[in-house]
Amino acid sequence: MIRLHRLSARAESFYLNPDLIVAIDSTPDTVVTLTTHQKVLVADSAEVVVAAVQAWRASILATAFPAAPKRRSDASLSLVSGTVGTTPPTHDSKEGER
Repeated sequence: MIRLHRLSARAESFYLNPDLIVAIDSTPDTVVTLTTHQKVLVADSAEVVVAAVQAWRASILATAFPAAPKRRSDASLSLVSGTVGTTPPTHDSKEGER
């Protein structure tokens, strides 16, 4: 849930599920359109609403996918000098039939 402020004399705060947001318009007031076709006037700018949604989604992903510790095997790979420029041996199909 993200915290927004209604555009009213008291500018009361409320919490909104960001999954319900369809569009955010600035005309000059910020209008948040929901999937229920309800429109909510908010005192927060469109940029603030977008930043709140991004932070909320990032926190959900960070909780779902915790950072894995770095492994020592993440070192860069290198070719073995004896194999550079050589082609692998081929097997003749006629020899296999005999």
